[in-house]
Amino acid sequence: MKNENGFTLIEAIAALFIGSLMLMAIYTAVNSAQRTSTGVERRVIAQQDARSVLELIAMEVRMASYNPNSTTGNWLQSGDCTTVSANQNYRGIQEATATSITVEMDINGNCTSKDDPICMRDYTGNLNPNEIIRYNYDAANLYLTRQTQCGGAQPFLGDTVAHEVLNQSKSALVVNNTAGPGNTAIPVFRYYNGSGTEIAAPVTTEIPNIRRIEITLVVDTSTVDPVSGTRRRIIYSTSVIPRNHIPAPTY
Repeated sequence: MKNENGFTLIEAIAALFIGSLMLMAIYTAVNSAQRTSTGVERRVIAQQDARSVLELIAMEVRMASYNPNSTTGNWLQSGDCTTVSANQNYRGIQEATATSITVEMDINGNCTSKDDPICMRDYTGNLNPNEIIRYNYDAANLYLTRQTQCGGAQPFLGDTVAHEVLNQSKSALVVNNTAGPGNTAIPVFRYYNGSGTEIAAPVTTEIPNIRRIEITLVVDTSTVDPVSGTRRRIIYSTSVIPRNHIPAPTY
């Protein structure tokens, strides 16, 4: 009698079951790898954005009180950019709080004498670009803004509206405040005098004594990590010595 080889129904079902398990395992591994890759990519983008922002803030804060003519000049009120500040000893730092800072500089060196009435402005009476810069942390909405020449504050890091206009997703949330995810309570700006003692913010009369400014950004990825189910947190910090911020000279 001829022996015919083949599969029984039970063997076929068992083979299908084993094959399904293998396909499911492969799919799970590929999907997990893709999710991990997406999470890493989002974290890298958030890191790059936060680092770039911190470097720019540090560079501009370092220029506070820059004046190539070394004259007293007329530093302006940061609120309107036209009125001369009542306290010229504040010089290039007219605002110093835990969440905001305003720095001023005379980039083009228009002050020709200590009595020049248009210091920080060109000879048509207009401010030169980027001579007054304000950074502000919106603790309620978890983003940072940058403002120049007392104009409108522009989204800088973590702003939702700006990214929606561009039809993009924001990379990070700035969560220095106590209301943010993780309940952090880290000031964006901290101020120190020449002996290294911290000056309590907001700083007013002691602004001339500021010798070092510590800037810290606590940033969460704007989207939840697909693997861990939580936001990834990054903390960047740097110290800046405003090289031009010294007590106003007397003549």
